[in-house]
Order: sequence, then C-alpha cells, then structure tokens
Amino acid sequence: MSAPTAALLEAGGAPARGAAAPAFDFALPPALEAQEPPEARGLRRDGVRLLVTRRRDGAVAHAAFADLPRYLAPGDLLVVNDSATIPAALAARRANGDPVALHLSTRLAAGLWVVEPRAIRAGSGETLDLPGGAQARLLVPYPGSTRLWIARLDLRAPWLEYLRSHGRPIAYPYVRGRWPLEMYQTVYARNPGSAEMPSAGRPFTHEVLAGAAQRGIGLARITLHAGVASPERDEPPIEEWYSVPPETARAVAAARRRGRRVVAVGTTVVRALESALAPSGEVIAAAGWTDLVVTPARGVRAVDALLTGFHEPRASHLAMLEAFADRAHLEAAYRAALDGAYLWHEFGDVHLIL
Repeated sequence: MSAPTAALLEAGGAPARGAAAPAFDFALPPALEAQEPPEARGLRRDGVRLLVTRRRDGAVAHAAFADLPRYLAPGDLLVVNDSATIPAALAARRANGDPVALHLSTRLAAGLWVVEPRAIRAGSGETLDLPGGAQARLLVPYPGSTRLWIARLDLRAPWLEYLRSHGRPIAYPYVRGRWPLEMYQTVYARNPGSAEMPSAGRPFTHEVLAGAAQRGIGLARITLHAGVASPERDEPPIEEWYSVPPETARAVAAARRRGRRVVAVGTTVVRALESALAPSGEVIAAAGWTDLVVTPARGVRAVDALLTGFHEPRASHLAMLEAFADRAHLEAAYRAALDGAYLWHEFGDVHLIL
C-alpha cells in the first residue's frame, strides 16, 4: 500500500451512529500539486489526464482529457460555466507602508466588494492604498468568515478597466512563476466576473468541443461568478451570482425527456443548476444570488454526471461531491488518483464521475 493511500484510509474513521460524517480528509503530497499550466509541461490543454469513475459499479478508467467524448453518449448534455476570470489580485499597502496582497472575491453593488486581505489581521475601518491612487476601505467582516471582508473600493475608473490595468490573476504559493490571464480562462469564457477560474472546464479545447458535437452531445451554458476559495481554509462557499438562461433550462428539460444525462462541468455548474430547481424538480430559468450549499444530506437532483478537478483535503467542494457520489465511491476515486499520481489544482488533471 502506498503512503498516500495509507494516509487517505487512516484520515477519517467511521462516525458514531447518527453523527454527521467528518470532513473528507487525506494527505496530499506536494509532488501532486500542479505548479504550472500543462502548456508549460509540454502538453496541450486537453492533454491532461482524465480519471473516469462509475457510480453504478465502481469501475475506474484512466484516459486523456481529449478522450472525453467517447465516455459520453449521443444526446447527453454538457453544461458549462461561461464566467470569465478577472485579474482579481491587487498589490496593496497599509497605512504604515507594509505591503499586503488583496484578493477581490465578489462584486456587490455601489462600489462594494467582498475581499480577502491575505495573511494580515485587519480591522474595521482600515484603508488600504491600491495602485493608481485607488483605495479599499474595509467595512465589516463577511458574515461567517474569518478571512473575508466587505469593503468599499474607490478605483477611479470602471472596475474591469481598472483591474485590467493594475490587477493580475489570483495565484497561490503552489503555483511556480506568474502566468498571464489567458492561462486562467476557459476557451468558452465570455462573462467577466470570477475571482478564480471555474477550472474543471480548463482542459476543453475547440477540438474537444467539436468532437463532442460530432458525437451528438449537446452544449449549454450557465454563468456563475466564482469567489475566492483560499486553500488554507475549509469554509463553506459564500454567496455567488448566477444565471441559468431559458435556453439552458429548455436544453436540460429536453435531455431529461429523452432519458439522456445532464453532465455538469464543475461544481459551479452544480450550484447554479441546483439553485434553479423548481419545487417540481425541474430546472427553470433563474438568476440572482445563491447561498445554496450542496451537502450529502440535501443531495443532487439536477445533474447526472459531473466533471470536476481534484479538490484539497477537507474542501467544501468535497461535500458536494459526496452529495453526488457517496463517501465510499469518493474514497476509492481519490485512492486511484493518489496512487496514479494525478495532479491537483487548477492546472492539474480532472475527474469524470458517471
């Protein structure tokens, strides 16, 4: 038994009868953290690896992402998140001149944002100086968070124009070097607003999309602007803005009538579709803010298959995966990923759960 597998199996332990299951935990070796985009490793976007697991019988297959269409069937529907990543990391300074990294998470209204001042103990009313004469004033902590703040930003320019001039993509310490914003975009991104890339869709190329279309696999879009999800914390997701357009609701309904699968590309798509469920269980056109947290107790009703990245130990995304595939399936899948040296994080490999 490998060390990663042993760590995975020893991390949990059965909960007491009637108790909530502990967060899914395991040891992630640093060697399995993708430190750079696949293009820097000599691969195409669609050259990353694809782990395929089947809930019905526990079958496991190892493939390249370019093979994705052959694991789907004619009439299946891929639902993607077309939110585009914004350059949401800003170099700020405190009043005493100390530098601080400020990550913008979510745009609210009237100049208000949810922000994350990295690695400092901030206080209400503190003002941070930003490039270009801009400022961020921290107002109150974001409810339920120990790291996020609601802030008023005076950017001296339209927000997207300002960020394009002064911001850069959010990157965490496991990423080696700095990479341009294009490396943090999916090929179908078109609506700017995500602080962090909806990364399950990063491996898609126009060739893979064309291959899926030739196989008779449909494509529909939602928009959900993803906020920051710092890997050092295991907090639940914050409220995020989403839109499920009428044409997507119709496409989901049509796939269901034909008995075909709705395949969510990423946990953001699951959150959006589950937020747009009518009492009847149908996905309907909807838009607004969602605070939905998908848990095993709630379950998943809107999707039949899920394409997702590999998530950090104890991450809230793992609870959503458990809502879709039970703990035993998830443990087996992550055991296969660890033993097979799959790569984690936004530039890593991906997992298709059927």
